[in-house]
Amino acid sequence: MSDATYLIRLAEDDDDFILGLVPRFVDFALPPWRRRHECIEGIRNELLRHLEDQPANSFLFVAEDGDGEPVGFVHLQKTQDFFTGRSNCHISDLAVAKQQEGRGVGRALLEHAETWAREHRCQLVTLAVFPGNERARAIYESAGYAADLVRLAKPVH
Repeated sequence: MSDATYLIRLAEDDDDFILGLVPRFVDFALPPWRRRHECIEGIRNELLRHLEDQPANSFLFVAEDGDGEPVGFVHLQKTQDFFTGRSNCHISDLAVAKQQEGRGVGRALLEHAETWAREHRCQLVTLAVFPGNERARAIYESAGYAADLVRLAKPVH
């Protein structure tokens, strides 16, 4: 891991970069009932909707390296906690360009999300991750994230 610092800014004309990272979200073993192409299409469509419509409480940030090149992004949504009614910050998407792995980009984006959450008076920062995404899970757990609710699924063909 390097000690590089990254500029993290609101996404502007970054649609191609952000959408280009969508396959990273399924670059590991998926649950047997999930199809890679369906996941990619669903994630891509949802991100495109947020990029085009810019709904309230949806914020996309891009990390740039020292040369101004985009190296990762995080999509934050301000949500309401089911149990307390207080505001939470949900990390809907976080991706790092493959060639930038291990350089601290993901941690910088997580730290940005946490700072943003504090500034917006959120109680929790939440996220969801596939069980097979062991690399991301290790990063999240080392940053202090722990299970809150566990979502279970069963196909009923």
